[in-house]
Amino acid sequence: MPQFEKPTVHMRDPERVEQIICGLIKGGASKLQIITDFDMTLSKFAVNGKRCPSCHNIIDNCNLIDPNLTMEEKYPYFKSHTLLVEQRLEKDKLPEVVRESEAALREGYEQFFDRLQQHNVARLHLLRRPGRRVGGDHPPSRSLPPQRQGRLQLHGLRLKNGVLKGFKGELIHVYNKHDSALRNTEYFKQVKEYSNIILMGDSLGDLSMADGAPNVENILKIGFLNDKVDERLDKYLDSYDIVLVKDETLEVPNAILQKVL
Repeated sequence: MPQFEKPTVHMRDPERVEQIICGLIKGGASKLQIITDFDMTLSKFAVNGKRCPSCHNIIDNCNLIDPNLTMEEKYPYFKSHTLLVEQRLEKDKLPEVVRESEAALREGYEQFFDRLQQHNVARLHLLRRPGRRVGGDHPPSRSLPPQRQGRLQLHGLRLKNGVLKGFKGELIHVYNKHDSALRNTEYFKQVKEYSNIILMGDSLGDLSMADGAPNVENILKIGFLNDKVDERLDKYLDSYDIVLVKDETLEVPNAILQKVL
């Protein structure tokens, strides 16, 4: 694939990658599932050299949260979620908060979601923020698209009269993606027949997102290395099959999906 010739694409073992992709192609849509992180994986790390916020940062930095609170008071995740409930976050105000943020999805996200939707591919999206979304009729690039219908598992908000009251499911964050937070989800029980996996993440912690998946035949791990390249590249190459260095697009995943589906 010509996309693999891009200078941003790194592989420790190209022959192994080819073998895995051939296995994915053989299985086709009927066996495929996508497991992906959201922040800095589906969303961009930076635009024009400026760092983009994570989903949690969008909420933490908006004017719906008491501006007098320090960052220490907002974090870690459990305290941050408690704070959001205390602040009586209103659902109707979230679209405006997202529109005004600097968050952006990677180039090619329309093609990515359209292809998955067209072939009804199962996917698990892991968000480091409260809320639900993904897919939809594509709005401007700066906004995050609304939730797709289909075989999709997300942990989301618990609302009453449009006001945040809590969160559904166990909190999933970068430090616990390997343990019961994912292993005990209904998702893996529902998609046990989908034995081929494309996993995408931007941290070494994301590598364990598929640990609860049963009957895995082929798994292709794609890692987005967004910063500290010299320091981290070797470790990423040891762990991910394909490492995309400072690549703000989904060009490579889309090229692979075009072959598989």
